[in-house]
Amino acid sequence: MSSALDLSGKVAVVIGGTSGIGRTLSLGLADAGANVIATGRNAANVEKVASEIESRGRNTLRLTTDIRDTTSLQRLLAACLERFEKVEILLNCAGQIKRAPTVDFPEAEWSDILDTNLTGTLRACQVFGKHMLSRKYGRIINIASLNSFVALHEVAAYAASKSGVASLTRSLAVEWSKHGVLTNAIAPGVFRTALNAELLDNTARGNELLMRTPMGRFGKLEELVGAAVFLASDSASFITGQILAVDGGFLASGVNQ
Repeated sequence: MSSALDLSGKVAVVIGGTSGIGRTLSLGLADAGANVIATGRNAANVEKVASEIESRGRNTLRLTTDIRDTTSLQRLLAACLERFEKVEILLNCAGQIKRAPTVDFPEAEWSDILDTNLTGTLRACQVFGKHMLSRKYGRIINIASLNSFVALHEVAAYAASKSGVASLTRSLAVEWSKHGVLTNAIAPGVFRTALNAELLDNTARGNELLMRTPMGRFGKLEELVGAAVFLASDSASFITGQILAVDGGFLASGVNQ
């Protein structure tokens, strides 16, 4: 591995790092050499991913965290500093989505999605950003979405939250980059998981998503790892405020046939 892409000795925290995209990126950072603390609300999932990280020869902690609770994030940072003395990489992967018509979407559910996806990202950036700013070094990677750029049918709350994540990413880049803390985001395209396989393979929505993807297939979760390792590494030392789409060409798509 190129030394500029080598994360050996780095300490990474992955919020929402115990399932789906977060788990894949947690293990990908560990494979690149980082010590990784993958955290979330489910203790059993935290334990499982921690064991996977340790099996790769990396160090970790077993701590649950709720992105909606600033105090839990502060406890996580304190535990990381006690064990590792620093945190250099933060990935914000926690999120939720609900599909429903916007005309009568419950306000409480709207607020819950924005609180998790957008305000939760802000909370983590504030808690860990203060530490990174004090050290004049940090790499923050948020998870944006295709919905940060284009609208998908009946997921307005999710789209609004992810558009906010993209804007927040740029704002933090403007404020923090001169102090050594670089903030970027990854916008995943359509990736097949156990949870969405039925939708992607057997519905009109899935057919349309496939048609809009010029590569003619859905992504594999491991295909997100390279982008995360790159943005976390010294190879990305002059990249900040960017939203990197890993989407098989979806956002470039117009007419595909």
